[in-house]
Amino acid sequence: MSVLVCFHAHPDDEVFTTGGVMRQAADAGHRVVVVTATDGALGEAPEGILSEGESLAERRRRELENSTSLLGAGRVVLLHYADSGMAGSPENDNPAAFCNADIEEAASRLAAVLVEEAADVITIYDPNGGYGHPDHVQVHHVGVRAAELAGVLHVYEAAPSRDHLRRLMALNPEWSDQTQPPDIDTFGLPESELTTIVDVSGVMDAKRAAMHAHATQIGDFGPFLHMPEDQLREAFGREWFRRRGAPAGLTESALPL
Repeated sequence: MSVLVCFHAHPDDEVFTTGGVMRQAADAGHRVVVVTATDGALGEAPEGILSEGESLAERRRRELENSTSLLGAGRVVLLHYADSGMAGSPENDNPAAFCNADIEEAASRLAAVLVEEAADVITIYDPNGGYGHPDHVQVHHVGVRAAELAGVLHVYEAAPSRDHLRRLMALNPEWSDQTQPPDIDTFGLPESELTTIVDVSGVMDAKRAAMHAHATQIGDFGPFLHMPEDQLREAFGREWFRRRGAPAGLTESALPL
């Protein structure tokens, strides 16, 4: 049995970029652990969805637990840093925000989990965090350092394929503007920089169910929840990674589990 640790910024991030590989790993008998840096308290939620006295952070924690259960995680660890908000927002200046956390301190906390679990593979984000969110960028820096401290050799940067998104948008002009990131030229990574493309189309039922588990995050998942099966599979049936330190020309179709 191998151990896969997926390090993410907020509850719900686990679904888009690693939901498929998590489910596949669990189905193959491997241990899957999710570490989430922040409480996601600054995410937007539909009006009236929270129960009386319930905070968004509390609801998102339960949604994370439901989602990761559907995706096969055996353990969820929350580091409890404050959500930093979107790039340029006033919350970026909060000293307690994850984007301002001391990298060595945060990496040491993550490394402790990696050592305890004897992690074989860790997934993080690319240096731009997929789309420039401060917490995602910090996941990259903290994750790289934690892997060094824990001696984890297989480090994979989860990154959407910029070229794949361009093709999708060209083929589906009816998709709303909210489906497209604000700056597609810096979104994810170009295919020329990706080393690992994993076909996860066989576990799309679990991935879609995990999307539904994050009911407060309709702004993120809304355009996809009722997408026809063939379109959903085309959009999310592959997950992309760049293996850190990979030899030139490496191409893979699976994580080394």
